[in-house]
Amino acid sequence: MMHRFDYSEILGDIPQDITKMLAEIAGIRSLECIRRAKYPKDYAKMEGIAKLASVKYSNEIEGIVTSDERIREIVVRGGTPNNHSEEEIAGYRDALNLIHTEIDSLRFDRNTILNLHSMLRTKGSDEHAFKDRDNVVISIDQSGRRRIVFEPVPASETEDCMEQLCIAYQELSTQGYEPLLYIPCIILDYLCIHPFLDGNGRTSRLLTVFLLYKEGIDICRYVSMDEHISFTKSDYYDSLQRSSAGWKENRWTYFPFIRYFLRTLLECYTDIDTRFAIVDGEGVDRKQTVENVLKKSSAPMSLKQIHMVLRDISIYTVQKAVKDLMAEGKIEKIGNTKGARYIYKH
Repeated sequence: MMHRFDYSEILGDIPQDITKMLAEIAGIRSLECIRRAKYPKDYAKMEGIAKLASVKYSNEIEGIVTSDERIREIVVRGGTPNNHSEEEIAGYRDALNLIHTEIDSLRFDRNTILNLHSMLRTKGSDEHAFKDRDNVVISIDQSGRRRIVFEPVPASETEDCMEQLCIAYQELSTQGYEPLLYIPCIILDYLCIHPFLDGNGRTSRLLTVFLLYKEGIDICRYVSMDEHISFTKSDYYDSLQRSSAGWKENRWTYFPFIRYFLRTLLECYTDIDTRFAIVDGEGVDRKQTVENVLKKSSAPMSLKQIHMVLRDISIYTVQKAVKDLMAEGKIEKIGNTKGARYIYKH
């Protein structure tokens, strides 16, 4: 059975939590023009930090790693890669730079997708073609046991499915659909097709930035969405699995992945919103600053996520502030000690 590229779900009744996140994102976005005019140097600095983080974390999610110093050497100073992992990291840098600088001339089509993938310097990327044999998505548990998580579109159907996906995007982007609803749908479909033998995850994250930029949504230029995904990786894969269930049989729902996508995007906006709240609100104490971050987040946040937003505050200060806020009954702890998250009691 061929998959039906049907997006009618996002034209029907949208769950209330998703509608709320869309409204919160719109509220923060409305302040962007004013802030950029007021703080151009801050935005320039954030752009450099975000690029480093995106290159590091998107690769790290797939197990492609090197030291922070080597990433800085490769990304900032254009250093020569020393091994294959660094070749792939440099490739991601180049692909991200292409999106940043050439977005107006690029189209969401077969050629752009193949070009971005080929730049990643991964297995088969030099062939400039979609997969020539079937593949499966496999997970490995802590004991080393493998299991098949998802069977993507077979190689014989990949070319046609990718053509249908690109046509579907052209329709969605010109027919008045909400971009923040249809972009995660396109990304989910891409991942279910899994058009390459390797590099699908990293290409999907590049395409996410690409599609957001196409809609004038450039938060990922200043805050790394890849970094936020890295810190919520289990939620990321869980949402993909729940939305992809029944995809091949045309019995699936986009909402689990839309929900994750919007929550992560909102965290990026909350990140930038809080940074400028701190700049504008001199004299606010550290506990109040942590409280403000949790107040603005619609999703529970871990200590690491709070610290990502408040880079000028030590992790120990964040821990103390969270402990004090819990004692005052202002926030609630969710989960065990290692994976605990905190949410504000509105």
